[in-house]
Amino acid sequence: MTSEKNIRVLVVDDHFMARIGLTVPINQQEDMTVISEGRNAREAVEFYREHRPDVMTLDYRLPDYEGPEAVRLIRDEFPGARILVISAVESEEQIYRAAQAGVCGYLNKGADCSEVLDAIRRVHAGEPVFPAPIADKLAQRRARPDLSEREIEILKRVVRGRLNKEIADELNFSTSTIKQELSRLLEKLGVADRTRAATIAIERGIVDLDE
Repeated sequence: MTSEKNIRVLVVDDHFMARIGLTVPINQQEDMTVISEGRNAREAVEFYREHRPDVMTLDYRLPDYEGPEAVRLIRDEFPGARILVISAVESEEQIYRAAQAGVCGYLNKGADCSEVLDAIRRVHAGEPVFPAPIADKLAQRRARPDLSEREIEILKRVVRGRLNKEIADELNFSTSTIKQELSRLLEKLGVADRTRAATIAIERGIVDLDE
């Protein structure tokens, strides 16, 4: 006799094959079923509100806005929401942003099917799911100082190769202000020059080259 499917799952990913790769094995389980699928962050929020799933799986990078923003919107309305990120994106900054937003777990898309199904069950049971490599990156990021929005905007332009005057013109600040901000930024990153700062920004996922 088949047991009741008590874990209702909302799957959100902009790639059709990624959704199929989750929905098929989930629906084959005796204790869980996919109740809806979303293709972007807007649908994640809308469908969560409509269906109130027990667990939502969510890609980090979505076509309208990133997963952590959707997580914040959902958890502002539903503080008990249980959300599991399953993403190819796993830089320390992006893992940190997802954790700060309130996700219950984070898996790489390369995870085995059995690992994903186990994670859904654990998240449903209220257990955080951050495998060791993910947890290590999260711990490293938590040990670093946060950057302000202005510092991140400056860093984005450093990565693009902008000079101080160009950054000042783009952000409507004086060159001396940008120079001072950049000095503090280098100190926070623990580097001596802007070339190394750009490298660190990309390696840690602070700046996304696709933006």
